[in-house]
Amino acid sequence: MKARDLSVLIGVILIIIMLVIPLPGWLLSVLILCNISLALIVILVSMNTQEALQFSIFPSLLLLLTLFRLGLNVSTTRSILSEANAGGVVDTFGSFVIGNNPLVGFVVFIILVIIQFLVITKGAERVSEVAARFTLDAMPGKQMSIDADLNAGLISEQQAKERREKVENEADFHGAMDGASKFVKGDAIAGIIIVLINIVFGLIIGMVQMDMSFSEAVNTFMRLTVGDGLVSQIPALLISTATGIVVTRVSTSSSNLGTAVTEQLLQYPKLLFIAAGTIFFLGLTPINFFLTTFIAGFLAVSGYLLLKQAEKPEIPEEEELEEAEGEAMKTSENVVGLLNMDPIEFEFGYALIPLVDAKQGGDLLDRVVMIRRQLALELGMVIPVVRIRDNIQLNPNEYRLKIKGNEVARGELLLDHYLAMTPDFSDDIEGIETKEPAFGLPAKWISEQLKDEAELSGYTVVDPSSVVSTHMTEIIKKYAHTLLGRQETKQLIDHLQENNPILVEEVTPEPLAIGDIQKVLGKLLQENVSIRNLPVIFETLADYSKLTNDPELLGEYARQSLSPQITKQYVQDDMSLKVLTVSGKVEKLFAEAIQQTEHGSYLALQPETQQVIVKTIHEEVEKLEIQEEIPIILCSPAIRMYVRQLVDRFLPQVVVLSYNELEPTVQIQSVGVVNVA
Repeated sequence: MKARDLSVLIGVILIIIMLVIPLPGWLLSVLILCNISLALIVILVSMNTQEALQFSIFPSLLLLLTLFRLGLNVSTTRSILSEANAGGVVDTFGSFVIGNNPLVGFVVFIILVIIQFLVITKGAERVSEVAARFTLDAMPGKQMSIDADLNAGLISEQQAKERREKVENEADFHGAMDGASKFVKGDAIAGIIIVLINIVFGLIIGMVQMDMSFSEAVNTFMRLTVGDGLVSQIPALLISTATGIVVTRVSTSSSNLGTAVTEQLLQYPKLLFIAAGTIFFLGLTPINFFLTTFIAGFLAVSGYLLLKQAEKPEIPEEEELEEAEGEAMKTSENVVGLLNMDPIEFEFGYALIPLVDAKQGGDLLDRVVMIRRQLALELGMVIPVVRIRDNIQLNPNEYRLKIKGNEVARGELLLDHYLAMTPDFSDDIEGIETKEPAFGLPAKWISEQLKDEAELSGYTVVDPSSVVSTHMTEIIKKYAHTLLGRQETKQLIDHLQENNPILVEEVTPEPLAIGDIQKVLGKLLQENVSIRNLPVIFETLADYSKLTNDPELLGEYARQSLSPQITKQYVQDDMSLKVLTVSGKVEKLFAEAIQQTEHGSYLALQPETQQVIVKTIHEEVEKLEIQEEIPIILCSPAIRMYVRQLVDRFLPQVVVLSYNELEPTVQIQSVGVVNVA
């Protein structure tokens, strides 16, 4: 154990000893001086900290110092009442204050105690309580601000983590200060009671047991009581003041209290001339003219010097210039940072700046935070930070979304309009014709005056923020499989390993590498299957990875294990499902066209046959879309992934399921058949 740790432990033990064992006067004097020194150090440190968290140990230190001071009070009271002596320091303080008049000295001491208890201690307690309450109330807003800055790309993940920790530490600190300030109040009350005990019982003991006269007893015990009170109240006053300084410290600059006070108090030099003039005119009253003139002159000279200093431009020293040039050169030559590519970027024209500027009412940053949370629940993966920036190369009302540096979506917004959509689009509302960017539905940009009329006419009316948020959500869901790399997969595995270590060890690194698992999860996400139920997926991989390492086949097995989830995703509340079934002839064609190779299997259908099958599917899908039904193809498990591969190239919106991916309770309704002539 380090010497510093031992010193604190020994100090606490000595405080406990002080409460029980009588101490000689010389040792009490040493401890009293140590108490005053510690109080001075605490208030000086509190004045030189730039923010409260730099003195985070203060609440605990406050309790230890309070205990130490109470221990000294008990020891000095014991010595005063038993020996009429509490050491040279107490006697000196008492004699200095009382002088030749015990009554006047006692009144001065009472005034000091009242100031300590009613002003400093109670004020510090109230400030601590309010600071704790406001800090706790502000936590959610600060957390949202950090998330918004993170999504806007203003800070990195590490900086966001550090700022979140700082917010939590601030809440803990002010909560602890609120509790610790109660001890300071109790210490002040105990000090007053101890003073009364010393005076009353001192007079009784002095006259009854020590055969002193009344005047002699008053002089002796009044002097010792006042001295004891002073040596305990002065450190208490300093500690209480330090408490108020720490909890009221506002970190507005990287400076301590002294620098901040002088900078801010003297930031308007011209005001010193007004103060000087006021003091000078006071000299025309019966107040001493020479005294007021001297003070007014001092203020005027100070104001003049400060004005001259403000007008003088600051010229950096040669060494500082060289250092700045060196840093600039390093920065200009450091191009490695330019190689980094953001996973998701949202760029917009200058006219859309109010969309992301909170001061102008923009809420897109908050919406992005909610989008990431929503997709984390829906997809089961952590969506990367969305980098939001303006781009003067875009049209003023234009925006675009990029995934890993490639543009994947683009749209236009009119901030002073609303987007109105209806399934049976009609022209009974005036507006600018356009298309809803997320789903391609016909729509119109209408003015705010027509909003109520459009809603009454059956239109779905949304604001520009909702339009771009929906578009962003759908695009991220569509490209989620490309956002899941090996690093992200490793994070998911590490999270799973916390609660399922044996399951993870059975799957990776043998027989499946992280890259293999990433391909399986990517296949699921590509078909809009959530990977949130990762334990079930890993159970399946543990069972079937011993038979094959083909990510395609492992993905099929994982889909079958997730049949309850897939069923809930597509089946209606009445457990019915309308599908297009694949005829036996087409099933046979697919089964015969599957070719096995060393690197996996693939479909080798004749191009003419593929065209006929795709044409048939397209015709059936159009019929379902007219009926506003989700186009779903149902086939056997053996050919599902090959049907999906064929359909995905021409009709990516079509869902392909196998019989093994649906629960037995589902009532399947065939509304069409995929067949060939």
